[in-house]
Amino acid sequence: MTNDPSPLPRPEPSRKPLPEAAKRALAEAEARRAEAAKHEASRAMEFQGPKGPEPTRYGDWETKGIASDF
Repeated sequence: MTNDPSPLPRPEPSRKPLPEAAKRALAEAEARRAEAAKHEASRAMEFQGPKGPEPTRYGDWETKGIASDF
């Protein structure tokens, strides 16, 4: 152990303001995410189907240790 006092916190470097093109891109991405979430909510529910992402796309063919196939 040392008797040194704890170091002082470093000030955060100031960020440059975002250019207008970057602000537009962020707003467009947020709008796209909102549209995708709305589309996802409107899809029909699948009964007794896989929970989570599509298994054929992500290669996950098991649930709780039980392998399944169509």
